[in-house]
Amino acid sequence: MPHLFEPLTLRSVTLPNRIAVSPMCQYSSVDGSANDWHLVHLGSRAIGGAGLVLTEAVAVTPQGRISPHDLGLWSDEQIDPLARIVTFISRRGSVAGIQLAHAGRKASTSPPWTNRGITLTEAEGGWPIVAPSAVAYDDGCIVPTALTEAGIQEIMAAFAGAARRALLAGFLVAEIHAAHGYLLHQFLSPLSNRRSDRYGGSFENRIRLLREVVTGVRNVWPEHLPLLVRISATDWVEGGWDLEQSLELVRQLLPLGVDLIDCSSGGSAPQAKVPVGPGYQTQFAEQIRRETGSRTGAVGMITDPAQADHIIRSGQADLVLLARELLRDPHWPLRAARELGHPAPWPAQYVRSAPAHTPAYLPEQ
Repeated sequence: MPHLFEPLTLRSVTLPNRIAVSPMCQYSSVDGSANDWHLVHLGSRAIGGAGLVLTEAVAVTPQGRISPHDLGLWSDEQIDPLARIVTFISRRGSVAGIQLAHAGRKASTSPPWTNRGITLTEAEGGWPIVAPSAVAYDDGCIVPTALTEAGIQEIMAAFAGAARRALLAGFLVAEIHAAHGYLLHQFLSPLSNRRSDRYGGSFENRIRLLREVVTGVRNVWPEHLPLLVRISATDWVEGGWDLEQSLELVRQLLPLGVDLIDCSSGGSAPQAKVPVGPGYQTQFAEQIRRETGSRTGAVGMITDPAQADHIIRSGQADLVLLARELLRDPHWPLRAARELGHPAPWPAQYVRSAPAHTPAYLPEQ
């Protein structure tokens, strides 16, 4: 069986290991453009040895941002700042990936360190929000406007346009965000989708938009480059989206050109009872992998190198995605390699001139 530091090939792209930087919103952009914060944040994880470095959720329209400070790729002017980051990541031997997203009814909110989850009014710098149906995310939240079919078509085109710009920026991996209660997940889940047209009601209708977005992105994303989809495997709420529906969704996505399913959960209902614990979502990656034949990524409280290695060696997933642990330790992959007995490509700048206070896992001089 493969191990954590064995390469993973997806179409023509080979990741040097099975460790990915999970998308993490930074709320640090101005008008959707990347800046020095994003360069340092993402670049440091490439220096730290991650095989795949994914951006935060990058909005495909201004209205699709979670907050006014999210990254975006709705304009050609946003290409070059991202290309600078892609170049740096690539020169460190990592692969740069982008996550494309639309927040739907969870858009137009303040950054989490201010008033978490509070929808901003237009006077506060917010904007009108849209969703499959006029159903608010929670009590006290603004009721979104239900999308018309024309509005749905515009969003589909925006995903494809953002994918085209991502290609121009040099990204080799694209991921479509259909999880965590954002727009595409809102269409999937009966908790948020109350439509009666061809985009709502039955399972086939609720998955229609995601299928069409995947097709539209794949039409502009080259055949030799991999396409990932992040899903919430369950809403953790009775009567909501669940694992059985996820399994059937994945079976339908694979023929459309999806190469790996990034398996998360939740985000659609604030009242969900989520049994959070180490590796609590890995079960979804394992079952989807086993029952559909899809490659999968596991995410959620993966913190220990032996734990991550076990997920790969036992066939539960093909990739592990780390978030908070990589915030705590950007060099986690290098430490994991040392602990697990694999060679690690420490930057020459660190090895040759390591000061006395560098981590104990730095190679001996």
